[in-house]
Amino acid sequence: MRKLSNQLGNKMFIINCKNYEEIAGEKIIKIAKIAEKISKKYKVPIAVAPPHNLISLITKFKIIVLTQHVDDKKVGSTTGFMVPEIVKKSKIDGSIINHSEHRISEKEIISLVRRLTKLKLKTILCVKNVNEVKKYVKLNPTFIAIEPPELIGTGRAISTEKPALITNAVQSVKNAKNSTKLLCGAGIISGQDVSKAKELGSNGILVASGIVKAKNWEKIMSEFCKGLKSQ
Repeated sequence: MRKLSNQLGNKMFIINCKNYEEIAGEKIIKIAKIAEKISKKYKVPIAVAPPHNLISLITKFKIIVLTQHVDDKKVGSTTGFMVPEIVKKSKIDGSIINHSEHRISEKEIISLVRRLTKLKLKTILCVKNVNEVKKYVKLNPTFIAIEPPELIGTGRAISTEKPALITNAVQSVKNAKNSTKLLCGAGIISGQDVSKAKELGSNGILVASGIVKAKNWEKIMSEFCKGLKSQ
């Protein structure tokens, strides 16, 4: 059985491929194949979120497959949108919601988290600060991913640049007393960055260029998994 989405445990490693040239076309298959191998080796769930047109190329692998975005639109005559109920029928495990590069309204966030949860799809809700953590953790998404926009793609990791942001977010999630877990992202490029994030209380990471633009995908994925498993 391909799906690992019901075996997430307390760790999660999400690779947001964005629309980087490095994963265009059949290159997405290579990164998915490596993710499957490393996930099995280190027993860390790895999710890959490819561009929408490439999703069907990686659903055969034993990894978690996410969409980068979904739309709060109905099933039917809604051309050009990613609709949750259709996503559900496409061997996809869930979606990123409200990424800093694709922000949506509060109304849409609330509706989408509820729709995906009803469909038993995983929800990775992105926020930019602790105030947004406090607001949206009440929806009980699967994960809240805190990513300060000013650090995304800089190579300056949230875990070293803004450690208090992680610890405060962790506490806010704990205060909600539900099943939501915290991820962190932005600027993470090394296993040390990952290990520090875990030490601060993060349950995992949401990364993009730190993986996709790396010269050796197998090496950097292994390094990140070791960081997640460190004591």
